[in-house]
Amino acid sequence: MSWFKRNKKNDAVLVQTAEGYESKHPFSSLRGYSPKRHYEKQLYRSLREAVPVIDAAIYKIIRLTGGCKVTCEDDNVQQLMDSFLSNVRVNSVSNGIESFLSVYLDQLLTYGTAVGEIVTGKDGKIAALYNCDPDDVELVCKESPLDMKICARDNTGALNEVRYPELILCSVMMPEAGEVYGTSILRGLPFVSDILLKIFNAVGTNWDRVGNVRFAVTYKPQESDRNFSRDRVMMIADEWSKAMKSPEPRDFISVGDVSIKAIGADNQIPDSQIPVRLMLEQIIAKLSIPPFLLGLNWSSTERMSSQQADILTSELEYYRRLLEVPLKKICRTFLALEGISCGFSVVWDAINLQDEVELAKARLYHAQADNLGKQQ
Repeated sequence: MSWFKRNKKNDAVLVQTAEGYESKHPFSSLRGYSPKRHYEKQLYRSLREAVPVIDAAIYKIIRLTGGCKVTCEDDNVQQLMDSFLSNVRVNSVSNGIESFLSVYLDQLLTYGTAVGEIVTGKDGKIAALYNCDPDDVELVCKESPLDMKICARDNTGALNEVRYPELILCSVMMPEAGEVYGTSILRGLPFVSDILLKIFNAVGTNWDRVGNVRFAVTYKPQESDRNFSRDRVMMIADEWSKAMKSPEPRDFISVGDVSIKAIGADNQIPDSQIPVRLMLEQIIAKLSIPPFLLGLNWSSTERMSSQQADILTSELEYYRRLLEVPLKKICRTFLALEGISCGFSVVWDAINLQDEVELAKARLYHAQADNLGKQQ
C-alpha cells in the first residue's frame, strides 16, 4: 500500500519501527544490540517451539481473553468507531482490532513487552496498525529513569529514536524495579523445560533401541571349521540380511553353533510418567492454565475445577486491563484525527456463562442480606 512507501513530497508517517527492506551489511546485527535481551527473546521462541504445551497454553490464554466493544456516547460516532475497529488494516494480511490485539498479547506474554504502531496515511488519518518485531525495537531510558525513548533499527542496524513517539503503542507486563522491559510469563521455565526435553529425547532414543528390534547373530566355529570360518560368517551375514529385508516372513537356516539374540530385549524402558508430570506441573503452575484445558486428564474434583476456572478468570481480567491501555490510545487517536470529541468506554465480552451465573447468584445473595438487615 502507498502508506508504507516513503514519499518525499508528502508528510505521511511511515512505519517507524520496521527494519529497512533495503540491502544491508551482513553483520549489521553486531552493531548496537542488547545481548541479554536479544538472546532471551530467541530462548523464549525456541521454548514455545520445543514444548507444545507452552505454545498451546499461550494460544489458549489469547483465545480465552475474548473480544471487546467500544461504546461511544454519540450514536453517529458509534457507527464510525465500529466501522474503524472492524475494518482497520493490521500488518499486511489482517483486518480488525482483534487481529492486532491478539498478536500484541502474544508478544506481551512471550517477551513481557509488546510494541505496536499507529500508521497514518497521506490524508493524516489512521491507515493501519502494525505489530512491531521485538528484535527491531529497543526501549532506552533517557537522563531520567522516568523518561523513556523508543528506538528502532535502521538499514545499518543502528538504533535511532523514532520520529513520532506519540504514534507508538508500548505495554510491559510485571516490570522489575528500575527496568523499562517487562517480565515474560515464560521466565523460570527454561530449566524445567530442559529436563522435560531430556526425558522426551531419552524416551525416543530408548524406543529406537528397544522398540525397533535389532539382533545379534553369533557364530562359534568348530575346530574343523576354523579354516573356513570367514567364508561361513559372510554367508550367514548375507542370508540373515536377506531374511530381515524380505517383506514376508522368511526362515533362516544355518549349520553349526549359531545363536541369535535380540539386542536390548532384557532391558526395560524407564517409566517416565512421574517425572514428566512433575515437570508439567511446574509449567502449568507458571502459566496459570487449568490442566483440563490442555488435555491433561489429571484427577480433579468438580469443586477444584470450579476454583481453577475462577483463578483463570482473574488472570484473564489482568490481561484485559493491560490491553485496554493501547486500545484506548488507538481510539483516542482515531477520534482526534477525525476531529471528533466524544467520550467512550471499553466493554469486554463475558468470559463464559458460568461467570454470569455466579455473578447473578452473588447479586441475589447480597440483595437478600440487605433485606434481612433492613428487617432487623
